[in-house]
Amino acid sequence: MFTGIITDVGRVRAVERQGDTRFTIETAFDTETIAIGASIAHNGVCLTVIEKGPGTYVIQASRETLSKTTLGGWEAGTRINLERALKVGDELGGHIVSGHVDGVGRLLSIRPEGESLRLTFEAPATLAKYIAPKGSVAIDGVSLTVNEVDGSRFGVNIIPHTQTATTFGGLKEGDAVNLEIDMLARYVARLAGQE
Repeated sequence: MFTGIITDVGRVRAVERQGDTRFTIETAFDTETIAIGASIAHNGVCLTVIEKGPGTYVIQASRETLSKTTLGGWEAGTRINLERALKVGDELGGHIVSGHVDGVGRLLSIRPEGESLRLTFEAPATLAKYIAPKGSVAIDGVSLTVNEVDGSRFGVNIIPHTQTATTFGGLKEGDAVNLEIDMLARYVARLAGQE
């Protein structure tokens, strides 16, 4: 489990595509404190650490993961939002995030709003019903509050801190992003018989 509060922006150092794909990740995390088998969220995707070295670790992604997320487009140099798994007793600053991406959305527009940026995204039609104004959504692993919803489109505000502490400062219109809907919304829909 995660909170959607990014604690490092890492970088893909190397990609090895053979059977499953292996990614070597550069990080500011103290890799001595990361156990082999640990779960880390990468742009919202929970992946297992299989090797590590000073300032780097290796993860492996299956074809299924590559096809359902943005990971298939990663290459050496790609910047990624990282979050280590939540520990009992940690502060829950965002919302409960599982690291199981529900789908890929697209950034439609970016416009300045005060010192912040207003970003409008389009979600796949199958996920749109779970996104509600003032609800939570994880975009590339970042816990955000939804401002408004119009069909499958929704908007969020990105304050200056989030622009610099995540990969959001480098997003461009048309970019694909990983989306995870609020798990409470999914369970409410299930109980209401909508899923």
